[in-house]
Amino acid sequence: MLNLTVPDMSCGHCVKAITAAVKTLDANAIVETDLESRKVSLETTAGIEAIKHALTEAGYPPA
Repeated sequence: MLNLTVPDMSCGHCVKAITAAVKTLDANAIVETDLESRKVSLETTAGIEAIKHALTEAGYPPA
């Protein structure tokens, strides 16, 4: 499981955008988010660098 902090995640729209960005790389990915702590946990076959790039392109760069 990958764990990332996404400082700019603050609402439900952010969660949807982050989930969609990950799903473009791995449609079967499991994405769990915690808005309060701004943490994203992922179970995916996509590589970490690809995930970071996709999130950054979506406007939510991980810290």
